[in-house]
Amino acid sequence: MPATSAGMTKAENPPMQTPRDILADLWNLAGGAPSALDTVTLTGQEPQLPSSFRMGAAAQASIAASALAAAEIWRLRSGETQGVAVDMVHAIAECRSERYLRADGKPPPPAWDAIAGVYKTGDQRFVRLHTNFPHHRAAVCQVLSCEGQREAVQAALMQWNGEAFETAAYAAGGVVSLMRSHEEWSALPQARALAELPVLTIEKIGEAPPRPWPNGDRPLAGVRVLDLSRVIAGPVAGRTLAVHGADVMLVSGPDLPAIPWLTIDTGRGKLSTSIELKSEPGRATLRALLAEADIFSQGYRPSAIASLGFAPEDAAKISPGIVYVSLSAYGHTGPWAERRGFDSLVQTATGFNHAEGEAAGIDGPKELPAQMLDHATGYLMAFGAMMAKARQSREGGSWHARVSLAQSGRWLWNLGRLADGLKTEDLKGDAIRPFIEDMPSGFGTLHAVSHAAKLAKTPAFWARPAVPLGTHKPEWPARG
Repeated sequence: MPATSAGMTKAENPPMQTPRDILADLWNLAGGAPSALDTVTLTGQEPQLPSSFRMGAAAQASIAASALAAAEIWRLRSGETQGVAVDMVHAIAECRSERYLRADGKPPPPAWDAIAGVYKTGDQRFVRLHTNFPHHRAAVCQVLSCEGQREAVQAALMQWNGEAFETAAYAAGGVVSLMRSHEEWSALPQARALAELPVLTIEKIGEAPPRPWPNGDRPLAGVRVLDLSRVIAGPVAGRTLAVHGADVMLVSGPDLPAIPWLTIDTGRGKLSTSIELKSEPGRATLRALLAEADIFSQGYRPSAIASLGFAPEDAAKISPGIVYVSLSAYGHTGPWAERRGFDSLVQTATGFNHAEGEAAGIDGPKELPAQMLDHATGYLMAFGAMMAKARQSREGGSWHARVSLAQSGRWLWNLGRLADGLKTEDLKGDAIRPFIEDMPSGFGTLHAVSHAAKLAKTPAFWARPAVPLGTHKPEWPARG
């Protein structure tokens, strides 16, 4: 089953790339030296999960790209090159890390709110609701004028046209998506806008002298990262920077909703502080942290973060030489640039759920067997941050790296399809067990997936335990 994408017929599709080819494309896109690819070893074969999409290749290539960037930074700091190895099964396990996490032996709680999920509409379309945050749940119930029960929601949706409901729910502050085929998605102005962009962009946004590397024995030792993100993609990026030694400070707000289990899983290696950014004293605190930071990583809508005074250009003035990293749902350009979204919704909107359902022979959506848009985007986000940081150290300047769930989806789609992928048996516990490690935390002993990238001279590990939100004061630890 060959890949299809906007503007490309089946006959025009190139041969399916190997994971090494995919990694090479990412590396070249970010300006990496081709010789560095000789240090990488990739093991394992596809398919490893029941999907018609190349989940294993996406997991392996995105994690390997971030690890290779860390190795390149170590070469800049120390003059030493080192080998990088990523096993495909381990990479997939890490891209489903939230489902394998145990805290004091306890499994994850239910992942979804009671009314989250897929429903039919009056025009016989499917819509997906994401209601894990209370205000998103309230917005859906307000638009539908119904109680928060599945039966009531379904009955109300039968009075709606699917696309009209999607539009109304977003206008009310909800997050939902209409299930579209890939062809329907590709015809939208938003898809056409993204088709002009690569999966990752890195651009210079200001002048500044190169920043010297601090002393340290790890690739990102002494590098300070502000992590303003929630759920999976942005937090995975921060977790990845932490695994290579960065001082990552997760910034949450006292009234900002979070998903506790994901906070535990992605909080490994991080400091965690709480700042009320709706107040001027809170914004002043963040400005003080930013002035001494090296990387500002954020996953909020552009207008939301800009209204607080922390747009990329603002950050470059507060901290000349900053690397600013932006995550969005549907990309930074086009009519949906301000639209909220999560992995499951982007899967639904852009054709993945329709394609998997069609491949499985079912009438309706079928989810990918991992939140791969989230996880791959997180590793690409960390990759972009590190490549921009390496460039800053050589050339100076302030830099802005951008990723989006929809762009990562387009990248995954264009990797091609596996004709018999859905016949693959899902990974069992025995396959995952070698990749699990135990570690202390502020939530008890964690039984969690270790990092999939193996670096020969600077092993990846989390030096700090996961802790409850707001545990630390908003102060940077001393460097060195």
